[in-house]
Amino acid sequence: MTTPVPDSMSAAPAPADAETGHRWRWTALVVLLAAEVMDLLDALVTHIAGPAVRADLGGGESTIQWLGACYTLALAAGLITGGRLGDIYGKKRMFLVGALGFAAGSLLCAVAWTPGTLLAARVVQGAFGAVMLPQGLGLIKTMFPPREMPLAFGLFGPVMGLASVGGPLLAGWLIDADLFGTGWRMIFIINLPVALLAVLAGWWVLPEARTARPPRLDLAGMLLVTAAGLLAIYPLVQGRELGWPAWTFAMMAASAGLFALFGRYEVARRRAGGDPLVVPELFRRRAFSGGLVTGLVFFAVIAGFSLVLSLYLQIGLGRSATDAGLAFLPWSIGSAIGAGAGAALVARLGRRLVHLGLAVMALGAGGLLVVLETAGQVTVWAMSPALVVAGLGMGAVMAPFFDIVLAGVEPRETGSASGALTAVQQLGGSFGVALLGTVFFQSGTALHAGTGFGGAIRTTLWLVLGMLALTFAVAYLLPRRARPGAGHP
Repeated sequence: MTTPVPDSMSAAPAPADAETGHRWRWTALVVLLAAEVMDLLDALVTHIAGPAVRADLGGGESTIQWLGACYTLALAAGLITGGRLGDIYGKKRMFLVGALGFAAGSLLCAVAWTPGTLLAARVVQGAFGAVMLPQGLGLIKTMFPPREMPLAFGLFGPVMGLASVGGPLLAGWLIDADLFGTGWRMIFIINLPVALLAVLAGWWVLPEARTARPPRLDLAGMLLVTAAGLLAIYPLVQGRELGWPAWTFAMMAASAGLFALFGRYEVARRRAGGDPLVVPELFRRRAFSGGLVTGLVFFAVIAGFSLVLSLYLQIGLGRSATDAGLAFLPWSIGSAIGAGAGAALVARLGRRLVHLGLAVMALGAGGLLVVLETAGQVTVWAMSPALVVAGLGMGAVMAPFFDIVLAGVEPRETGSASGALTAVQQLGGSFGVALLGTVFFQSGTALHAGTGFGGAIRTTLWLVLGMLALTFAVAYLLPRRARPGAGHP
């Protein structure tokens, strides 16, 4: 049995010399980055693969929305619990369990024979991703001395940027290449060697780490917040196809009630001396509550718009999956440039950088509307300038967001706050896919002919502009500056 050790200590054998220790740490970091890339790719690739999956397995338009929503909802529901499991049973152990489960979920996705089995497999992927991903931050803090930690965390941004650029391109190419007759299934098959290599390398190089006094699991809180999220997402995705029966609105109302009950339960658990899933005191801080709302809407825009753009290109314009992947390239390049510029300007601008980025995103969305209204023939090239601008704004918001939100959080609350923010990021993605996807399909009056999707994408873009305006207003709740030392990779 492994002896529990504080997060700041490693249970791995000490390296023989400084050079060996240096190589050991950076090899371990590559393993953790591979896990992050797998998660990001699996959140993105189904936006490109959705039409191909539906053509092969059948199902309604909501099936395409559920491909993303099932994964992100399961991931969001389990992230905080996954982090607690690492504290209790060891971060290395939980990372390996999560990576093996993620590989199993990917295999189930690859062999799915009906829409239902594929969606169930996506839930398995998300649940084990929630076990795997939270261990990375704690392991980095365990492995790296303070002088190397900023560089270790700093590598997450460029690697995630490359993955966001390469993910849609890779998905489109794999689908159109139809390697070995696998079609869309190859986007899940490629996870298997990556996950298994991460397990083998992780077993060898990752240190074991556990908190000295591990918290207890808040299973009731986990069930409450999961049920609340499901009651909000399910009617949004499924309601249009079913004609919006009364029970869909009742479910959404019940979701609000369950979220309120979750808050009351967490307060009661804290007063009784238990370990709540989220520290209740956080919600009394205006900056953190404002950050949750800001993040929920902002990440909903990103996830929902990327789905809608892919659907419009493939179903509305009849482009191939590869072309749809290429269309995301200007957006991703703009995002990378915006994030780099934002990192340089955040110390000077603080919260104003968030507002500036949101305004630039709105400018890009408005430019895309102009292209759709005025272009005789809509092409990827015609949309590219507007997508670059939207990406610039998105990157500028992402650069300071977590630092600024955590500025209003006490140091002892940072772990709980970071977990809650990451969960809200995933929940926002599910909500955006459900909401914007539903509006897009609801507005497309000639779904099979494709002629209604020009109006559908314009309607959706107007909603995106409204959501960006809401995010702009709520962002005034954020602190003006980030606290030195607060942050998120």
